Amino acid sequence: MDSSLLHILQEAQAAMSAATDPASLENIKAQFLGKSGKVTELLKGLGQMSVEEKKVKGKEINDLKVQVEAVLNARRDALAAQAMQSKLAAQAIDITKPGRQRGAGGLHPAMRTLERIEEIFTSVGFDLADGPEIETDFHNFTALNTPEDHPARSMHDTFYVEGGNLLRTHTSPMQVRYMQTHEPPIRIIAPGRVYRVDSDATHSPMFHQVEGLWIDQGVSFADLKAVFMDFLKKFFETDDLTIRFRPSFFPFTEPSAEIDMAFTSGPNKGKWLEIAGSGQVHPNVLRHVGIDPEKYTGFAFGVGPDRLTMLRYGINDLRLFYENDIRFLQQFN
Repeated sequence: MDSSLLHILQEAQAAMSAATDPASLENIKAQFLGKSGKVTELLKGLGQMSVEEKKVKGKEINDLKVQVEAVLNARRDALAAQAMQSKLAAQAIDITKPGRQRGAGGLHPAMRTLERIEEIFTSVGFDLADGPEIETDFHNFTALNTPEDHPARSMHDTFYVEGGNLLRTHTSPMQVRYMQTHEPPIRIIAPGRVYRVDSDATHSPMFHQVEGLWIDQGVSFADLKAVFMDFLKKFFETDDLTIRFRPSFFPFTEPSAEIDMAFTSGPNKGKWLEIAGSGQVHPNVLRHVGIDPEKYTGFAFGVGPDRLTMLRYGINDLRLFYENDIRFLQQFN
């Protein structure tokens, strides 16, 4: 190899050895092996030489090309090895450190409350009732003595679906279905999801409700008060509660009452909080399901477990329950 070709080889070796990344190396390759590269131009010049010169020069230039390609491939391999080492160093694991334990999941706070309510009521003889979330107008309104012109039937309050059905606005339809298929005595709670057109810090379009029902001979308002007061004291694990029954109106109970609670200590001391609606089951409701209101009486109540959850855990925004923020939910593991 003559001195001019040797100089090109040395120039290529120096340039490629100085390349610090694959992109710059490919740019240097183009300077020597590209369409206008130094080695390529030498090959193009062979056409102007004699046959004897081509044999000698052609072999030398091809040898130069092979050696430049070898230098190029060696540098490619070296850069790839450097990149791998850098990646391995960045991802290195110190095996002398203690291992990370996988965190255990936990029940959603709303489910914790529902299970707690179910446990309390089943412990005193109540059964669990279940039913569909897509309901008929009869089970959701008519059977519960709700007039045709009642505001609750409005599309501003109720989600209607095709076929004239609706998303149940309370879990009371489960009571209706249960009474249609069971003879008194009946003592049930009906927990589940319900839907209403509402959304703010204390309301959600989907939320939970637990209905309670006790139908038998001689069941009175006094029984309602005793059962519900006992439930609240067990739920909050304290006797330090004050309960009041405030007269109200619901189409499906008569007489009716809102149930309020006041803490006598702690951050909510002296503040009245609405907990549930309740009352004696209206005779018309019993007639709709084939139960004789002259023989049987009973009480019903509807409590919002999401509100109880907010009170129990000190949560001030109902929407946190449904946003699936892992930082919020991890507090209940």
